[in-house]
Amino acid sequence: MTASIDRHAQTAAPIHPLLASRHSTRALAPDVDLTDAQAAALIEAARWAPSAGNTQPWRFLLARRGTGEFKRVLDCLNPGNRDWAGTASALLVAVRTDANERGPLSHAMYDLGQSMAHLTFQALAEGLTVRQMAGFDAAALADEFGLAAPLVPTTVVAIGVAGDPADLHESVSGPDRAARVRLSVDELLIQP
Repeated sequence: MTASIDRHAQTAAPIHPLLASRHSTRALAPDVDLTDAQAAALIEAARWAPSAGNTQPWRFLLARRGTGEFKRVLDCLNPGNRDWAGTASALLVAVRTDANERGPLSHAMYDLGQSMAHLTFQALAEGLTVRQMAGFDAAALADEFGLAAPLVPTTVVAIGVAGDPADLHESVSGPDRAARVRLSVDELLIQP
């Protein structure tokens, strides 16, 4: 299954092809399972991300489709995300830890983001795609899985093989059927 729109980014400078082809689809193939080797590679890639003071303030809850854990995570998503995320091969809850034995970790969210970037790149290398979501009930998710402070559910990630956007219901298909756009390099650079 392939998307009907070319999702390859039109970059201002050459970048790695995996990065240029990365896109966050809601269309996931419902008949593809995440293998043990793929799951291990994703977590291993995230594990080796850099972090402030090597604190490694990331933790993960991996729930595979067809399991009770998957349904528990799915039930904590906002309805719009629940409508499409059920076809994912797995849902991963990315959790940050805001403190350790030395005190607060001021860069925990940034560091978790770096680990997720590593996981995303590895997913692409494995022939997978990921879509990160902010639309979920963090308190309900923490309660459901007994995640107490300083652990904070920060994002939920749908993992799978990209499917056909034509299979998406119209109510959730917009981004998958629209052109990819980004701010220009000039808009991103702050001129002193």
